[in-house]
Amino acid sequence: MKFFAGCFCALLLCAGVSIVEAQEPDARIVFATLDKVTARIGSLEVAVGDTAQFGTLKIHPRYCRKNPPEERAEVFAFVEIFEDDGSGNEIFSGWMFASSPGLNALEHPVYDIWVTDCKTQLSR
Repeated sequence: MKFFAGCFCALLLCAGVSIVEAQEPDARIVFATLDKVTARIGSLEVAVGDTAQFGTLKIHPRYCRKNPPEERAEVFAFVEIFEDDGSGNEIFSGWMFASSPGLNALEHPVYDIWVTDCKTQLSR
C-alpha cells in the first residue's frame, strides 16, 4: 500500500498538481508528541498547510491520508519539520506512517513527534 501512495503522489507532482491542492479540504493531522527532557506527552492537531510550534520545532504538514475502513488501517502523512533556533534548518522532510512510527521518525535529541491520525470532513 505504501508503494501505491508514493506512486499516487509522484503522479500528482508530474501532473503539476501540488500535494496541498490534492488534499481534502480542511484536512487535519494529529501528532503524538514527547518532550524527552520533561517526559511530557501530548497531542498536537495541525491543519494541512499550516505551521504549528512544538518546543523549538516548527511542524509543517503537507499531506495526510487515512485508508477507508474496508482497507487495512493506515494513516500516512508527508511532513516537514524545521528547527526554530534562528537557523531555520530543516531537520525532517518525509513520510510518517501511524502503523510504523519508528520507520521514518524524527531524530531529535529533545523531541519525538509521530503521526497518529488524519481527520477529514468525511472521517469526522
